[in-house]
Amino acid sequence: MLHLGFVSAILAEYDLEHVLQFASEQRFKCVEVMCWPTDNSDARRYAGVSHIDVDNFDAKHIQQLTHKYGVYISGLGYYPNPLDPDPEKAAYYREHIKKVIRAAAQLEIPVVNTFIGRNPGLTITENLKLFAKHWPEIIKVAEENNVKIGIENCPMWFTDDEWPGGKNLATTPAIWDRMFEIIPSRILGLNYDPSHLIFQMMNEVKPIYDYKDRLHHIHLKDVKVYRDKLDRVGIMANPLEYHSPKLPGLGDVRWGAFFAALTDVRYRGPVCIEVEDKAYEGSAEDVQTAILTSRNYLSQFLVL
Repeated sequence: MLHLGFVSAILAEYDLEHVLQFASEQRFKCVEVMCWPTDNSDARRYAGVSHIDVDNFDAKHIQQLTHKYGVYISGLGYYPNPLDPDPEKAAYYREHIKKVIRAAAQLEIPVVNTFIGRNPGLTITENLKLFAKHWPEIIKVAEENNVKIGIENCPMWFTDDEWPGGKNLATTPAIWDRMFEIIPSRILGLNYDPSHLIFQMMNEVKPIYDYKDRLHHIHLKDVKVYRDKLDRVGIMANPLEYHSPKLPGLGDVRWGAFFAALTDVRYRGPVCIEVEDKAYEGSAEDVQTAILTSRNYLSQFLVL
């Protein structure tokens, strides 16, 4: 039913074979594999990891590795800002997304996960116009290659660097509806992460029911809202001033209700742990502990 995996970005120092070997030894069924450009200059946390170089890869070798370790690739991941205010950067990001889509087709991987992007200085309406201008060409490539696009719903607004609107448009159900009206293709859907609704003070379970036909991939990450900090700075402060990503079970996501909803709507497929908990970044051992602690907690909801 539900296949537990993890996002490979947390194992940035591993090559692809060691990522798959670790996954196999620790009873994971799948991995979402990062595909950033090898010449990437994005220095933010968890960006720039490339376990598959889509400009230079051996499809047969990668498929042999997945068979060797009995772990499949749930999706290819690349999370830039395709609507960046710098038109040259935005065009570069969009072209790389297309490369990742074509690589997924060659590797027989069903999903590419990414962001819509956003110009932080423009309104939602203005950004939807940018979406309508630039995203149809990406979806056309996805349709031609029969690869689904899973859009993660992270606002990408945490600090002054992303102020005031964040770097990803696809943050709320109201915006998703507008997006799906502009591009009705069923190829376009969600890589749904419940944690991003929590710090927006929204119901993190209801979208599973409302968008059951658009759930192309699932991320499992928790988040803790510190009410004492929120009471001091308010929701108009930069979000990292009052919340923090946590391992599943250590935050405010209602995981019982979340998995009940997934089974209610008959979701079948990957659910991948995304580790971004700063409390588990002190060493390589901490990173592995984070993955395994998350696995152990989530094992109550699925079969390993």
